[in-house]
Amino acid sequence: MRTPYVTHIFGEEVERKLRSPGPWLTAGVASSIAWPALEVCILYSGDEYFLRGTERDGKPSPPGISIRCRSDTVDTGISKVYRLTSVLSWFLEGYVDVSGYISGSRPFLYGDPRRVFSSLGQAGTKSFNCNHMPIIEDDRTRIALAFWREGLRLTNVHDGYAFLSLYKVIESQFLKSGKKGKWITDAIDRLSGDAAKRVAELRAAGLDVSRHIFDSGRCAVAHASIDAEIVDPDLPEDRRRLSSDLVIIRELAHLYIRDELRVPTAHSLHRERNRLAPWEPLLSTRSLGRLRRGRTIADISPLDGLKVGVGIWPEGPIPGLEEMTLHVESVRDGVVKLIAANPGITVMLAFLLDFPNGRIHTNLEEGGFAENSDQLTEKHVRAYATYFYHVLANKIAELHRANVEPVDCEVVIPVNIIPPDPTEAIEKSVQIFRERRSAAQRPDIQHG
Repeated sequence: MRTPYVTHIFGEEVERKLRSPGPWLTAGVASSIAWPALEVCILYSGDEYFLRGTERDGKPSPPGISIRCRSDTVDTGISKVYRLTSVLSWFLEGYVDVSGYISGSRPFLYGDPRRVFSSLGQAGTKSFNCNHMPIIEDDRTRIALAFWREGLRLTNVHDGYAFLSLYKVIESQFLKSGKKGKWITDAIDRLSGDAAKRVAELRAAGLDVSRHIFDSGRCAVAHASIDAEIVDPDLPEDRRRLSSDLVIIRELAHLYIRDELRVPTAHSLHRERNRLAPWEPLLSTRSLGRLRRGRTIADISPLDGLKVGVGIWPEGPIPGLEEMTLHVESVRDGVVKLIAANPGITVMLAFLLDFPNGRIHTNLEEGGFAENSDQLTEKHVRAYATYFYHVLANKIAELHRANVEPVDCEVVIPVNIIPPDPTEAIEKSVQIFRERRSAAQRPDIQHG
């Protein structure tokens, strides 16, 4: 499944885009994920989606999603939004559900305080991140995620319909009920946590769990024959039973999407994604294979002299670090140590490419700027300090190459230190440089 880089745009550029002529469509959403506080534009699967912030001019604002959409293609536009919310729901492990929508010449907000909300609060100014969210390209996966989104949204609102939607995640994937039943029976023994506890309770009562969730759950909710099992809205016992069983079908649906359809979440992708994949085509198949196996090889020449820009997500390359040249310093056990230097070699940054684990690490201890160089400027000091203090503050460093997805570094977790505020630390570094440069330029004072 493709999980490409998803560009995130924040700030004035987003406001400028939203001021451009329409027509537009805006959907109001109910969300249990941390919604962005301010507007953010994401470039996903060929379209620009504008996530409307929960704050406007210091006051609460209804969350929503805007997309450019002609008046004669409203159904196409809102269908795209539905699909986006399904993927967001799964990827960020909550729900994002469309509550209603409007279209017009401007991206007007859709506001209904009872149906449009973010129950988990808001993300920071630039902390909302759905980077590498998977592209859903087949209808089987699309419909499973749609039912998953619907089921999560209905949980604690109407457990019966939530149960039915989550059951449909699995039911929609099988042409024959026998195969569906066999998958459920086999998967029940793989459940854990609260779902496994509920399974044990049902088995202790002498019930066939697979049959129970079909008869007393799926069919009992969907049908209302007086001589068959139903979920009676007036019976507390029926409501309690269904609510208790909901954890089983939710975990079964989760297992199916995760293991059978192999759709990653942000957490699973963080563990599994090979960060070095965009650069691997630079190396020969033989060299790449040896590096992945943790071997030491001599031919790393394609990486030596590579031009990159170094930046902090989501801003792009830092001014002053846009044209860095990589130099291979060492190769050992599949790990390549690189030094990135700017044209004047006044700023140097160290990186470790860990091919066996598909990771790239910053090495803050070995980077720095050439303090005594005549070519060192305030811009260089600011560039290095911007990189250093933002990485120290758990920001994501990225290496950019033309026409290639950025390579993102692992987040640094400082030990035994309290990282300073990056803005203050950057300005302090620049001020120290100014003072030292000024002192060096003053003539010696003669004392009589």
